[in-house]
Amino acid sequence: MQTQQKKYIFVTGGVASGLGKGVTAASLGRLLKARRYNVTISKFDPYFNIDPGTMSPYQHGEVFVTEDGGQTDLDIGHYERFIDENLNMYSNTTAGKIYWSVLEQEREGKYGGKTVQVIPHITDEIKNHIYATGEKSGADIVMAEIGGTVGDIEGLPFLEAIRQIRYEVGHSNVLYVHVPLIPRLSRSDEMKSKPAQHSVKELLSLGIQPDIIVCRTEWDISDDMRDKLALFCNVKKECVIQNSDCDLIYEVPLMFERQKLAQIACSRLGLEEDREADLSNWQQTIDRWKKLKNGNSVKIALVGTYVELHDAYLSVSEALLHAGIGLETGVVIDWVDAEALDAQNADELLAGADGVIAPGDIGENGTEGIIAAVKYAHGKGIPMLGINLGMQCMLLQRRRAADPMGRTDESLFCNIPEGADEGTAADTARLGARRIDLQAGTLAARIYENKHIISERHRHRQIFDNSYRAKLEATGIVFSGTSGDIVEVIELPQDGNQFAHPFFVGVQFHPEFKSRPNRPHPIFTAFIEASVGNR
Repeated sequence: MQTQQKKYIFVTGGVASGLGKGVTAASLGRLLKARRYNVTISKFDPYFNIDPGTMSPYQHGEVFVTEDGGQTDLDIGHYERFIDENLNMYSNTTAGKIYWSVLEQEREGKYGGKTVQVIPHITDEIKNHIYATGEKSGADIVMAEIGGTVGDIEGLPFLEAIRQIRYEVGHSNVLYVHVPLIPRLSRSDEMKSKPAQHSVKELLSLGIQPDIIVCRTEWDISDDMRDKLALFCNVKKECVIQNSDCDLIYEVPLMFERQKLAQIACSRLGLEEDREADLSNWQQTIDRWKKLKNGNSVKIALVGTYVELHDAYLSVSEALLHAGIGLETGVVIDWVDAEALDAQNADELLAGADGVIAPGDIGENGTEGIIAAVKYAHGKGIPMLGINLGMQCMLLQRRRAADPMGRTDESLFCNIPEGADEGTAADTARLGARRIDLQAGTLAARIYENKHIISERHRHRQIFDNSYRAKLEATGIVFSGTSGDIVEVIELPQDGNQFAHPFFVGVQFHPEFKSRPNRPHPIFTAFIEASVGNR
């Protein structure tokens, strides 16, 4: 085990799931990075899937893809957006991945005939992943969020592992941050600290004393409640931090900074607690957003299959917000169920939209609804952005428009070459960052400031069949970006011929994964700018 002077921060949650442990970890990471520390963050999920890649979006929201093709939990997206660092597939580790690794080693005889047990073998594997994350990243501070809720049986090995790490690397090199819920009883109009106390008691029974308690609440915590929590949870009063609702999640780091969370963390870890934080750029982003609250806005119709759960398109909605902030324009998303949309009701369901976006979905559900949305946007001259399946539906719509009697939709796409012969659903996707060549003089090239080569992240299983290229070009489609023979970007010209359209762009990749609050992705900026022009 490595025992160098890296610092480790572990974030756990109590009382209920979905409290925002990821945002808490990301916000603290932002504050530490603002103090010029090199920070990396990872998440450990206690479920037995190897990764979220084959899970329904209704389970945990979107699958966030890293540069190296890791299919990860959406919290990794929060981490990247907050600390502005590209993470990797090792930033999200599941119980399935841990147990799989241990069982493979057992089959290979690497345990020397010993009985393989949760302790020490599973906990050692978890620790090895944590240590390796720090070594590979070269970070000064290694942060890890433990998914789930304290008390869940499947999370016990992870909690035991982080308990052991303090023993191995030293008390002053590890910080435990616990995020419990402080509920409010509406009938008595009282906030209750007892659930948080019991959550901390559960942690203490596992040998972990939290150093900082970040109380998730919708209302302000009274001074008396801080005193009570400090007393019964065995922490100093200043280590009881309020995490109340914000209109914008990017305000959370500033809320924590006012309560000196990073200073307390640095003090506990033996770091420079008075090191000045440069949050000027972050503050400017928040200030620009606040100016938009009562200003002009654009209405964007987001047409997807999983719109009942907005987290299924979290990175897309965040990228739209980033673009709006950069352009000083509010963005209002109208969530449109693709399975409820058709050519007959498109005028009704898409009425008033300044722009239409069809984000990436996996599977064929909702395809006809997305095609109806494309037809509507094309016919009305409304800016249209298609991502992944959205781009494919744009091509299908243009093919149908050219040959309404022909039903050759299934032939427009084929399996990706590198996945065609693989055996499982997890193996057949084209994942991660790939080089893309842009055609000079196209809208795509202008969006990327006339760059000829770009890199974007992918997650898809099918590609456009180039044998249909000439037929699509006859409908005005310009294939403006490619990766080898794979079509990556399509568009219609903005002027100059009968096919001109204000903004009709489709991309096979996922630009939303690279957008940042202080550095919007250029494709989303161009889309929102075109939508403003259509307002």
